Amino acid sequence: MKKEQALQQLLENGLVVVVRRPPFREVEAIAQALVDGGVQAIEITFDSADAPQMIEKLKSRFGDEVLVGAGTVLSVEQVKQAVVCGVDFVFSPHYDPKIVEETIKHGKISIPGAMTPTEIVQAHHSGADLIKVFPASTLGPRYFKELRGPLSHIRLMPTGGVNLDNIPAFIENGAVAVGVGGALLKPALIKEKAYDQLTDLARQFVQTIKEARNN
Repeated sequence: MKKEQALQQLLENGLVVVVRRPPFREVEAIAQALVDGGVQAIEITFDSADAPQMIEKLKSRFGDEVLVGAGTVLSVEQVKQAVVCGVDFVFSPHYDPKIVEETIKHGKISIPGAMTPTEIVQAHHSGADLIKVFPASTLGPRYFKELRGPLSHIRLMPTGGVNLDNIPAFIENGAVAVGVGGALLKPALIKEKAYDQLTDLARQFVQTIKEARNN
């Protein structure tokens, strides 16, 4: 899938689910449960030794139906690894111009993390496609409202502490998409392999985003 098409899909769906260190044998079942609930973008964090294999497995299973990305990418070498695995996007918790440059060079969606206006603008100027504002729960939706005045031309995406209760406020205040982790991928559901419940919860998140955008 071309980058422009992948980026459009991500923005239209508005949800990236962060899957952190899942059991290798369960990653396909977890991903399928999310996809059945309407999720179209899944991030596998790179803080797991099995992350490259998980990404390859999901891309092989879903192809272009689902965007699969690498998260917690902390180095250029990890970008190169992720590209070999077939990722569609690269997430980082921080802004590193070399990581952004390497991601863009390979035609992948670049989503670095930033917190301050200075970091956000620098990341945007370096060519990042979206800016992951992290940790979003610490800053809150009002922070997005304040940023929207001078920085409305920059796509911002809250990640970290995003849940069903605060998604509407983040979107109302300018977020173009959201990154969600533990609020959706509840450890108890994963442990119990309660995939039907996971699908239902994913559907709630997708619906909440749609309704927030329509208000």
